[in-house]
Amino acid sequence: MLVGSVVVDLMLRVPRLPDRGGDLLASALSIRAGGGMFVLRAAVRGGLASVYAGRHGTGPFGDVVRAALSEAGVETAFAADAGGDTGPCVVLVEPDGERTMVTSNGVEAELGPERLVELHVRGDDAVYVSGYDLAYAVTGPALAAWLPHLPGGPVVICDPGPLAGDIPADVLAGVLARTDVLTLNVREAGLLCGTADPDAVGSVLRPRLAPGGIVVLRSGSQGATLLETGSPATPVPAVPIVTADTTGAGDTHAGALLASRARGLTWAHSVEASNAAVAAFLGRSEH
Repeated sequence: MLVGSVVVDLMLRVPRLPDRGGDLLASALSIRAGGGMFVLRAAVRGGLASVYAGRHGTGPFGDVVRAALSEAGVETAFAADAGGDTGPCVVLVEPDGERTMVTSNGVEAELGPERLVELHVRGDDAVYVSGYDLAYAVTGPALAAWLPHLPGGPVVICDPGPLAGDIPADVLAGVLARTDVLTLNVREAGLLCGTADPDAVGSVLRPRLAPGGIVVLRSGSQGATLLETGSPATPVPAVPIVTADTTGAGDTHAGALLASRARGLTWAHSVEASNAAVAAFLGRSEH
């Protein structure tokens, strides 16, 4: 169950980022559902039934989201929201695959407590939370208040994302205390810990998680490192691949991680399977 937001990516391939006040020509434009959609697709590909428990609007962007959810076989917890449209995210993709994003919020950014109480979370469910939503003024505090009241069975996975440094401290603390799996990349680790050294990241973040919680530190082409309590840091190499677009790689890793774990794999083998899933995803001609 993804409790958060699916947005619409307006992707532009650019030779470089524009100068301040300048302009440049993009070589290609694509419009597709993004954000949490990458997590959901990866989970479904891995055989895990998935539900989008977020808001989606009634305008043209909401239509894009619902079409993508339907095509992927993802259920929706809520009906289309007549209060507005889903928000877009402008993604500038440079030749080396790096992407820079600017997001405009829509109805998906206001998932309040009145919606969350409608959700029925079973003991064998997995609940995914994104840092984008934790940074939102409505959704962040609502999730921080709702998650601690979940029963002990569901696995809660949190990815702080690029806005890790913008999440209010009290919101982040409340969410991490109920988080079983924290997955983040080295940049986000630097924002939260001041370092990306795996041992230091584990020492800082593991004590903030639920008992027995683990950290998965993603390092792009270097793979990922599994940080478990009582065990040394376990590096898991990536599957080598050349790509011109890394958009959705981290989200895909998270979705594949949950699906792999649901199949009974150990966390180490789940990370290995997730690295392979990301390579397969990035190797597609169109993500």
